[in-house]
Amino acid sequence: MAAKKTTKKAPAKKAVAVKPIAPKAVVKKAPVKKVAVAKVAVEKAVAKKAPAKKAVAKKETLSQERFYAMVSEAAYFASQNDGNKKGSAEYWVEAEAAVRAKFNVA
Repeated sequence: MAAKKTTKKAPAKKAVAVKPIAPKAVVKKAPVKKVAVAKVAVEKAVAKKAPAKKAVAKKETLSQERFYAMVSEAAYFASQNDGNKKGSAEYWVEAEAAVRAKFNVA
């Protein structure tokens, strides 16, 4: 007679109940813009600025009447501050030159 082959069945594994793990809250961080900052810094360093042009002050135009009034007032105050050491014509000429330097006369 032939020998019987017996096979043993592996014992059935017990099912283990596994609790689901709650996923951790994921915090999204804003991307760092280091590359963009570096590019801007390089561009600023490379780009040469043209020398700034000086703004030309536009002189205000005065009428003859306003010019006379300003010269008269400037001459008066100059003579008062100086103690009237010069003649009135000298104060007038100096005041007229000062007003002409500041304004265009029509």
